[in-house]
Amino acid sequence: MSVVSRFPRLPFRRCTAAFVVSASLAVAVLLGPGAARAQPTAFRQAVAEAAYGDDAIAAFYRKAGYAPIWTGRDDAARARRAALIEALRGADLHGLPVARYDPEALLAQMAAARTTRDLGLVEVALSRALVTYANDVHGGLLEPARIDKDIDRANPRLDPAEILSGISGEDPAAYIRSLAPSSREYRALLRERLRLQQVIAAGGWGATVPDRRKLEPGQGGPAVIALRDRLIRMGYLGRSASRIYDKALTRAVQRFQADHGLTPDGVAGRATIAQINVAPESRLKSVLVAMERERWLGDARRGLRIVVNQTDFTARMIDRGEVIFETKTVIGKNAEGRRSPEFSDEMELMVVNPSWYVPRSIIVKEYLPKLQRNPNAVSQLVITDVRGRVVNRSEMDFTQFTARNFPFDMRQPPGARNALGRVKFLFPNKHSVYLHDTPEKHLFGREMRAFSHGCIRLSDPFGFAYKLLTIQQVSDPEQYFRSLLDTGKETEVPLARRVPIHLIYRTAFATTTGRIEYRRDVYGRDAKIWAALQQAGVALPAVRG
Repeated sequence: MSVVSRFPRLPFRRCTAAFVVSASLAVAVLLGPGAARAQPTAFRQAVAEAAYGDDAIAAFYRKAGYAPIWTGRDDAARARRAALIEALRGADLHGLPVARYDPEALLAQMAAARTTRDLGLVEVALSRALVTYANDVHGGLLEPARIDKDIDRANPRLDPAEILSGISGEDPAAYIRSLAPSSREYRALLRERLRLQQVIAAGGWGATVPDRRKLEPGQGGPAVIALRDRLIRMGYLGRSASRIYDKALTRAVQRFQADHGLTPDGVAGRATIAQINVAPESRLKSVLVAMERERWLGDARRGLRIVVNQTDFTARMIDRGEVIFETKTVIGKNAEGRRSPEFSDEMELMVVNPSWYVPRSIIVKEYLPKLQRNPNAVSQLVITDVRGRVVNRSEMDFTQFTARNFPFDMRQPPGARNALGRVKFLFPNKHSVYLHDTPEKHLFGREMRAFSHGCIRLSDPFGFAYKLLTIQQVSDPEQYFRSLLDTGKETEVPLARRVPIHLIYRTAFATTTGRIEYRRDVYGRDAKIWAALQQAGVALPAVRG
């Protein structure tokens, strides 16, 4: 008779996981109480062998005197095994691939254990599984920099010894639950993942809207009916039998547009129809990618912070979960070398009436060819040598230089036409990216605003400055800022209180009310991340591949 057959057969449910895991480790009964202690040498040797190559796990067991945390017969060990198997079987709840942790193989290994050595191997196998899962759910499955060079983030990683000590506490299930991000953003994404899976299971949002140039109020016909029906299924419109593009449908279109970063004019143009026709499976991909991105952020969503969501073309100051300031942005153009990167830093300095020191890449790629054709081109820029002396254009033959040997710098002095406008906000970083004003105000009227060389342009930089100075506890922020502005001189204002800033990229994100909104994948980065998640084993519930 097999060891497992000595235990009652119970159908698997999450609530009975403890019984199943206990049965799977039936060898503990065969070996009797304190089996590991009875044969300490064999157990220790097996643990050391299994942990070879994993210094952190090996060190944990050495320090603990090779005491087991999984393979005992006591209730605490059974609770740990049950909590771990349940978490691994439910890894897909977090958009993680269950096959990566292979809980069924762990159960089989436990069931097959016959000797003290087997117990040692099981002990380390369970510890490895926990450490892998813990770091995946806490800090991300993928390495960001391997996905895209413009994603400058490092996975928050937990110390394996802390993980194994944590699971050894009084409530192992609660400890495992605590490993995932605790932000409101992550919880909202979890809820949206569940909602979309239910939508997919129910057959989706119905027929798509025929590809038309435009549908607008007052029209009728099959395309309008398809638009009506799909918005009803999506929850933007109550039940309706109207065959006309009426006021109710117009309002529904406006709500949809607002939730998807479209101009809320109530007219279903091609861009709006394209977004309405996006399948729930595609939206679920955005959510799963956003969950992975949220894991990369770690504790970044705590306290006062500045968040620039590139796909949403906004910069927000957030304090205690509330948006205290918001403005439109322009981000880098979708071209090599011009896309805005993703990273986190601290705002350190404000510069009023800034000069623009032209980046080397712009000098040689854009301005040198113009100077070679006409030495007086880009006359708003001052050309200086390595000593800072102004170069006389009329005496210079720019055709003698190439992109490699051009020896000069270029600078635009402060002024209303300065490319940086009247103020810039610095958080020194290797990407040479910052926030700034711009004279090109007309660009903020565009729906898609990817036009810069990589820096972030602000629609309301003065309002941003006032709020930042308020945070610095300046008594009259507006008067203070204006007094600096009126001098016309370049003035640096160091920030006594540095403010964390996060340049993020989210095509699915939560509003302050917890509702999820969606944006377009401006740079195609989410598509890369989804491909990498698929490669790692993540799959949609109803769509494979």
